Amino acid sequence: MKQVVQNYKSGELSVLDVPVPGCKPGGVLVRSAFSLISTGTELMKVSEAGLSMLGKARSRPDQVAKVVQSVAVNGLPATYRKVMGKLDSYTPLGYSLCGVVEQVGAAIDDVKVGDLVACAGNEHALHAEVNWVPRNLYVPVPDGLAPRHAAFGTVGSIALQGVRQGEPQLGEVALVIGLGLIGQLVVQLLAAAGVRVVGADPDPVRCELAERLGAVACGDPGSAAVENAVAELTGGHGVDQVYLAAGGGSNQPVELAARLARDRGRVVDIGKCRLDLPWNAYYEKELDVRFSRSYGPGRYDPEYELDGRDYPIGYVRWTERRNLACFLDLAARGRVDVEPLISRIADFEDAVETYRQLKDGELKAVAVLFRYPGEAGAGEAQAPAVAVPAVRRGTAAAPARPSRSPVRLAFVGAGNYATSMLLPHLARREGVELSTVVTTTALSAANAQRKFGFARATTDLDAVLGDASVDAVFVVTRHSSHAELTRRALLAGKTVFVEKPLALTEDELAGVLAAVEESGNDRLQVGFNRRFAPLLREAKARFGARTGPASLRYLVNAGRLQPGSWYLQQGTEGSRFAGEGGHFVDTASWLLGADPVSVYAVAPSGNEDLQIVLRYPDGSTATLSYVTAGAPGFPKETLDLVADGKVLKLDDFVRASVYGSKRWVSSRLPKARDKGQSAELASFVRAVRTGGPMPVPLESLVATTAATLAVQAALVGGAPVTLARSL
Repeated sequence: MKQVVQNYKSGELSVLDVPVPGCKPGGVLVRSAFSLISTGTELMKVSEAGLSMLGKARSRPDQVAKVVQSVAVNGLPATYRKVMGKLDSYTPLGYSLCGVVEQVGAAIDDVKVGDLVACAGNEHALHAEVNWVPRNLYVPVPDGLAPRHAAFGTVGSIALQGVRQGEPQLGEVALVIGLGLIGQLVVQLLAAAGVRVVGADPDPVRCELAERLGAVACGDPGSAAVENAVAELTGGHGVDQVYLAAGGGSNQPVELAARLARDRGRVVDIGKCRLDLPWNAYYEKELDVRFSRSYGPGRYDPEYELDGRDYPIGYVRWTERRNLACFLDLAARGRVDVEPLISRIADFEDAVETYRQLKDGELKAVAVLFRYPGEAGAGEAQAPAVAVPAVRRGTAAAPARPSRSPVRLAFVGAGNYATSMLLPHLARREGVELSTVVTTTALSAANAQRKFGFARATTDLDAVLGDASVDAVFVVTRHSSHAELTRRALLAGKTVFVEKPLALTEDELAGVLAAVEESGNDRLQVGFNRRFAPLLREAKARFGARTGPASLRYLVNAGRLQPGSWYLQQGTEGSRFAGEGGHFVDTASWLLGADPVSVYAVAPSGNEDLQIVLRYPDGSTATLSYVTAGAPGFPKETLDLVADGKVLKLDDFVRASVYGSKRWVSSRLPKARDKGQSAELASFVRAVRTGGPMPVPLESLVATTAATLAVQAALVGGAPVTLARSL
């Protein structure tokens, strides 16, 4: 398995191959789904490792004192060898994660294999694919709590223990100094307890976030804004509690605490800041200074943490395990919201680069999560989930891939879309021969033959599928028949172009993929044409590469359907969004360069409008507004993509612009809307002729289809739906 490690001597970070830990009695093996980077504690350790030996000594005077004592007892040579051996070895990082129980040790009866658990401990909840976790350092995740949110459990317990040390009462006023990850959680916990909170932090972005999450007012600790807010809320008496959640070498936090606390107020140190207490100020107010030791009672007690010996609840109400469970319960019930704290979700294999960006300041983050391969999807299964079927290509012979010209095409279906948007491009394309058109009625086949020059017209599908001279089959029928016709054409060894949707149900999608596996034929394209639109492709190229997460907004002014439209036959043809929504999901995914990992959808009561949020692996989001009640004169499709200080804007495939260090705007001359059908067909025909890769990977087509189907599941369940990748 792989694990993030650091050499404290050289400062080197790496993702190392290490053995999988054994499952000892009294604990469980947990396969990680998400682990949380502590942007305070861990980054301090990473930064210290990059210092010179003198710098390391200055940063850890406590360790220097131990070395001096060791020299006195063991002598200089022995001490040197011991210290250098310890420094020049790999040490782990991480202490807060969520994962799936993979194996249960002896004497464990509160969880079983497959359960989702949150884990704690800087020796047991590491940034590693698999961890062994003892009984008192894991708790089951409540139903409905997303794994990425449960990964905050340990850090949440630290904040919760700090709040408990302050003994807040309803109606009191508290000051939180330092609005990093711990401070933001303390703000929310205090607000949930009925305490009015003032925050202090030099970062205005963190101040604004804390105000959104429950603080009454926030400001720079050096400004008058914080003092004025405290004076107004307390009538000039000062706050009841001060929570020090700041780090660094400044003594400003403890001085500010003394100035703004009331007489006999409480000051709780949660972070690791300088504590040169101004004696007069603390003495005159008789301030009660308290320390919060990590996750709570039991921390650093090996009998509790390793041997699983619990403290009686009548004597110790809140142990570290009970704090962990309490925080998860608050998050599950919505009393604490960690989603706004997530600045990025990074792939585990990108751990070293993620730490580098954090250390160098390129990534400004409150919280960063690692997502683990394979099991991340399984971990998300506690929330409503839709499986994204795995694409398995069988060992049977793939279809013959011609290099001859012309390419011979057959059409199954010749309705309005086929005759207006596809066939006009193909009929005049050099190197293409329209071989056969198949329809259910003889007249429509004859009309298509006459208009576009098909060599044959028939109502017999088997005649086409059995014709060895046909290179590719277009499926352009009603939605309910797409999956079955695609399946049959793949089994017949044909390259297939199927107009969207590929499938209307998960079973239909599975049937198509079963045909791929059985036949070995993966030559499939779905008519997601917008990614081929020239204007959008030029805009994406001018936008350039992206380094940070993006926010995409896509408004689809779909309009109302005419009475009698077959789109309204949802019992047989599926919902309207299931029929055409794949277009917009595919476009968003292509622009963001990834497949979605979760889908959330809501619909206003009484109409068909949909608001859909897609989340992507790097933390990017796409919001699709699919509306039917808009004005018919408004453009049908508009989108904005925002990332890295740049904005891409598309206006209904007529105009596009990119704003960044330089501004680009497409031609002001009116143009017809080119949504990419011509370029898409050219790419498909080229793939058929050459036997080269299909225009869009099959895995992407499947992911888009699964995401489109997940919208209905999200509407029914009222919660985000995870797109769990099958293995």
